[in-house]
Amino acid sequence: MTIPDLPHIAFDLLDTPSLDKLALPAGATHPPRILILYGSLRPQSFSRKLALEAERILQRFGAETRVFDPHDLPILDSVPATHPKVQELRALSLWSEGQVWVSPERHGAVTGVFKNQIDWLPLEDGSVRPTQGRTLAVMQVCGGSQSFNVVNALRVLGRWMRMVTIPNQSSVAKAWQEFDEYGRMKPSAFYDRVVDVMEELFKFTLMVRDRSDYLVDRYSERKGAAEARALAAAAKVVEVVEAPAMAEPVAPVKTRACCASGAC
Repeated sequence: MTIPDLPHIAFDLLDTPSLDKLALPAGATHPPRILILYGSLRPQSFSRKLALEAERILQRFGAETRVFDPHDLPILDSVPATHPKVQELRALSLWSEGQVWVSPERHGAVTGVFKNQIDWLPLEDGSVRPTQGRTLAVMQVCGGSQSFNVVNALRVLGRWMRMVTIPNQSSVAKAWQEFDEYGRMKPSAFYDRVVDVMEELFKFTLMVRDRSDYLVDRYSERKGAAEARALAAAAKVVEVVEAPAMAEPVAPVKTRACCASGAC
């Protein structure tokens, strides 16, 4: 096989993926940790009901779950990031190995309540990325006929947050018909799809969580880090040379011109 000419690649920084690199001799044994976010503050929030239904299914598979309550989370930048509710959300994101995002559709898009939660999660906080490499399942509830505007938008958000979004998704049409008086989801094709999505998320989380650092490691970032290290090393080599001591001032040479002017 002819090796292609790639003159612009730094081959010492190029990783060639292989099954050996993906095979782990021993992975984590604790239950997968899943964070669930929903996007409505209404007392009868159907996105919350769907989130809790998803939690029950995940717990049946053996996951450890947390559902974040968006009540009292301030609007982005209205308070410092040290606000307790913001710190709670960020800590849960760091704790998680996978996430479930559930939002109603409002005017063809995700709700402000949901988007505010994502906006409070930084892409990078120092050397830590609170969402990078985590698995993600996206779902939406609709007040009317079935739509996919929200799940599509959530996929875009997941990509920006550098998450591993699973292929399956759920959109529950006429959600007000799909839950009983106890808040439990009724048996239906919609319910079966939610089970499918949670099952797939659980599987992907088991596969990805111990390999996420490797799976999302990028050539361009390794190259940038190497260049930064080289610049730092070069800066250390450059030493500040002390200026020599000033010599004794030399008396000005008298000239006819200065004497004539009276300067001397």
